[in-house]
Amino acid sequence: MAEEIIVAHESENVSGVVQIGGAKNSALKLIAASLLGQGKTVIHNVPHISDIHIMSEVLRSLGATVSWENHTLTVDTTDAEGYKTPYELVSKMRASISILGPLIGRQGRACVAMPGGCQIGARKIDMHLKVLQALGVEFSSSHGYLNATTPNGLHNANVILEFPSVGATENMLMAAVTVEGVSTIDNAAREPEIVDLANMLNEMGAKVEGAGTSCITITGVPLEDFRPCEHTTVGDRIEAGTFLTAGALLGGPVTAEGIDPSFLRMALMKFEAMGCGVSTTENSITVGRTQPLRAIDIQTLPHPGFPTDLQAQFMLLAAVAQGNSVISENIFENRFMFASELNRMGADITVEGHHALVQGVKRLQGAPVSSTDLRGGAALVIAGLAAEGETRIYEIHHIDRGYEDYVGKLQSLGARVERVTL
Repeated sequence: MAEEIIVAHESENVSGVVQIGGAKNSALKLIAASLLGQGKTVIHNVPHISDIHIMSEVLRSLGATVSWENHTLTVDTTDAEGYKTPYELVSKMRASISILGPLIGRQGRACVAMPGGCQIGARKIDMHLKVLQALGVEFSSSHGYLNATTPNGLHNANVILEFPSVGATENMLMAAVTVEGVSTIDNAAREPEIVDLANMLNEMGAKVEGAGTSCITITGVPLEDFRPCEHTTVGDRIEAGTFLTAGALLGGPVTAEGIDPSFLRMALMKFEAMGCGVSTTENSITVGRTQPLRAIDIQTLPHPGFPTDLQAQFMLLAAVAQGNSVISENIFENRFMFASELNRMGADITVEGHHALVQGVKRLQGAPVSSTDLRGGAALVIAGLAAEGETRIYEIHHIDRGYEDYVGKLQSLGARVERVTL
């Protein structure tokens, strides 16, 4: 079978305007939530990426009809009476576990293959199960499948998350909205994608308050009162941050349009601390640089802290900054796999536990490298634009999971990069 790779060549600069698509991590959950609408839900600003196509297939496997028109997805769940998701789909994508909550909310049961799809850590689903158990869900597992039943029905619950897990918050939200009484989530995830999901659920008839804060209150509404809706996905803050990194690395300025700057406040502070110029409008961010990059210390934390999904991109900036940087990864244990690939390009990175010590070098050199995960792969392509000579990036299916037309958008900014079939 032919293999596709990305070939990046040293580029003098990248600059211009890039349109940011809908947030992958939001759209996936909006598609799952459409099950509760029991009709034809229309979701705008949905990116054409492999993860979205897999989630669409998961919905089809449950009996839904899913159709595309440009970046608008129509999901008709009128006849979606299935409750079992197939292994061949779920095994490809971690986010498919988010189908649990809406299936329980709609059917009172679910049978979901144990998820896969990512190489950046164990990402256990214990917290997902605990919050659903608090609502009265009982779980058993057999033959690689997780079986969820509600023999005594569902009841409201007040849960405290030991960690502000995005997935556990989302699954609790999508199950609890149909449960009689008032449920609360304390230490809830505060990511913008949580707010987007809550907004769509409310448009469908739910009563969710406090999304975006650490305490979310859910007043249950009978399932029969839910209705389909029309909703527009928020912009993808990680895609925006990735392209802005290219502007910071090569000079820019690069403007990301279609993104709320408040989604990236911590990352923008770090761009400025590294010597970049940052300007914003209501719907765009511009990053450029005219002075040498400065070393930085970064700790990844749940939102509004520094996002783990931008850690690789900023490690790249640190790799060519003046001085020594320390990057601490507090979310995923395997996220430093990217460092060994960057070292192949001449970086000087030493990993000690969940800390990476980055000593800045003057230049990177082109080399053959492999995408270790979605964000690391995207960062390697940008590294190739700043490296001397040619860089070949393999295993680019990881990049396709989260970036639509990544090469085309970089080319529109003047990058010397192409996608090649071997």
